[in-house]
Amino acid sequence: MDGELSGFRGELLRPTDGGYSASRRIWNGAIDRHPALIALCADEEDASAALKYALSRKIPLSVRGGGHNVSGSALAEGGVVTDFSALRGVAVDPDGMTARVQPGALWGDVDSASQKHGLAVPAGIVTHTGVAGLTVGGGFGWLSRHWGLTSDNLLSVRMLLADGSRVRASEDENPDLFWAVRGGGGNFGIVTEFRFRLHRLGTHVLAGPILFRADQAREAIAFYREFIATAPDELSVYLNLRTAPPLGWVPAHLRGTEVLLVIPFYVGDPRQGEDLLRPLRAFGPPAADFVGYKPYVEHQAMFDAGVPHHWGYYWKSHYLPPLTEAAVEVLLEHSWAKSSPASYTLLFHMGGAITARPKDSSAASGRDAAHAMNISAAWAAGGPSHPDIAWCRDYFTAMEPHATGGVYVNFLHNDEGEARTRAAYGSRYDRLAQIKAKYDPENVFHTNQNIRPAPAESR
Repeated sequence: MDGELSGFRGELLRPTDGGYSASRRIWNGAIDRHPALIALCADEEDASAALKYALSRKIPLSVRGGGHNVSGSALAEGGVVTDFSALRGVAVDPDGMTARVQPGALWGDVDSASQKHGLAVPAGIVTHTGVAGLTVGGGFGWLSRHWGLTSDNLLSVRMLLADGSRVRASEDENPDLFWAVRGGGGNFGIVTEFRFRLHRLGTHVLAGPILFRADQAREAIAFYREFIATAPDELSVYLNLRTAPPLGWVPAHLRGTEVLLVIPFYVGDPRQGEDLLRPLRAFGPPAADFVGYKPYVEHQAMFDAGVPHHWGYYWKSHYLPPLTEAAVEVLLEHSWAKSSPASYTLLFHMGGAITARPKDSSAASGRDAAHAMNISAAWAAGGPSHPDIAWCRDYFTAMEPHATGGVYVNFLHNDEGEARTRAAYGSRYDRLAQIKAKYDPENVFHTNQNIRPAPAESR
């Protein structure tokens, strides 16, 4: 093995090694890349060695946390993968209401550790999503209207920079880097530790899907628009337009039919929540109602079975203002005009605590959006192509006139170009480019939705 890696404590895999093929597989089975070296890191020292190795060979470097990003940014073709899969530790301080999280942890790891104390941090909506990628992209989920973006609840990070130095970043230490890493993606360095603020949630929430048949969707969405217009920050209500999956909780007569899922999630006294949700649950009436008082970790895992590892995925996304009649028409026309029963449309309910913070309080986007829309082409066979990719693109184009022009960076695929990356950051892009020039002037960390370093004449 090369001298630069002689002290490496983890495992090093090259294309001819056993285990290489399995290790290069990531969540999105449409991504098929062949790194020159996968460095399964045992600690931060290993990550430093992998970085130095990539620099010495002048080959690309990528970072794998959970490996869940739809664009496949975890894998550098012909490059070095700094793989943190083995580093999934979560240390909760229940008295200090904080958690220290290693870079390979998944949100299920964090939920499990924090819920032992009735605590939580706003996270994504799939438990096998990686903590690292979600957080550095901004991050949002069921708790975000109440407690803000995932990155809003980040207290500090430990990072490995492009020049090999190791730093901490927080509001008081390297604050420009801390501003950038909260939403700026993996552009500024390798995060080797996250420290989060936790919140006292308890262990149960009032939540669950309400199912409407497709022929009920127009009226149900119209009611939803009015209902969420006065929703308190304790309430989030997501929409999922899809084919009802063949899962045990779905009534047999609905499986395989086109449905609208209206999914409320309430943080607080369940009796108050019951009163608040009664009109939503009574409307229609729905085809099925599964709202109940249940463990938070159970609700967090609700979408897991619908987005398993190694299926093929292709996403397009918008931020949306409050839904207009014209936008609803696009939803109704396109949502079920797909060929794969696994493809779906998801509308996240934004606002609340997300909007309460100033737009430039961090690099994260979405503070002025009413919804984040994710159009997902998904196919069980995996592989790089599927007819629903065209459906996804056409649907995206049809919704474009009704969108804000912005986009959540973690929902960008790998073929969308610099203009869409700029759209993800808007007026914050130039500031990010200046910070990039300071911490990564040679653009070492570029296997991502890349922010190019500001040119020397503008620094």
